[in-house]
Amino acid sequence: MTNENLIHYIHGIADNSMILGQRISELCGHGPTLETDIALTNIALDLLGQTRSYYQYVAELSLKDITEDDVAFLRKEREYKNVLLVEQPNTDFAYVIVRQYFFDVFHYLLLKELEKSKNVNFQAIAKKSLKEVSYHKRFSGDWLKRLGDGTKESKQKTQQAVNDLWVFTDELFHMTKDDQVVADAGFGVDNSTLKSEYYTVVNSLLKECKLQIPEVEYFQKGGKKGIHSEHMGYILSDMQFMQRTYPDMKW
Repeated sequence: MTNENLIHYIHGIADNSMILGQRISELCGHGPTLETDIALTNIALDLLGQTRSYYQYVAELSLKDITEDDVAFLRKEREYKNVLLVEQPNTDFAYVIVRQYFFDVFHYLLLKELEKSKNVNFQAIAKKSLKEVSYHKRFSGDWLKRLGDGTKESKQKTQQAVNDLWVFTDELFHMTKDDQVVADAGFGVDNSTLKSEYYTVVNSLLKECKLQIPEVEYFQKGGKKGIHSEHMGYILSDMQFMQRTYPDMKW
């Protein structure tokens, strides 16, 4: 296993939190209630904080003279390895909650396994992040229950969000060559082993919420290979604007 394998593996984990954190932060000041607005903003901050720890580790591993800011803000679109799910827009509150829950369940399962890593940095980040992600999962799960089992309109909108976002869930378990090398070394996690438990947990809550589980034959993929949706360019335009306009700013 080389440092390059590790760096690519970290991008695959950290970029999910980075892009989702950026997506949620777009909602700051626009939440349906003050309490929900603050909660979503805090979740965004948690995700960005976790990202910082990963990117600091990337900077240490890199042979180039780079910092966490360079890793976060100065890569090109194809160099981000996040899954397509986290790029999807904040169409309405139901989309925000369904997207968040679909990611939170995966994130929680991933961190539980990463806590057992032979790599002390991964262990430390996972241990620190698990408490936060447990809260994220509880928050999005509770809201999913309210929306799915709420009014006729909330149920209809939530079912539409589930139908539209379901096709992005399978990519969470795809493994790149670098993922496999790092997992085989005992440093990373074989995401494919999380798939069964993930769908058991998600399907169980959808049934509890009286929401239909979509029947899909084909799932969307590409983000982990750097092939993103049309939304990614707009996200990076906002996210990288300050750093590219005023170079050498510090996170």
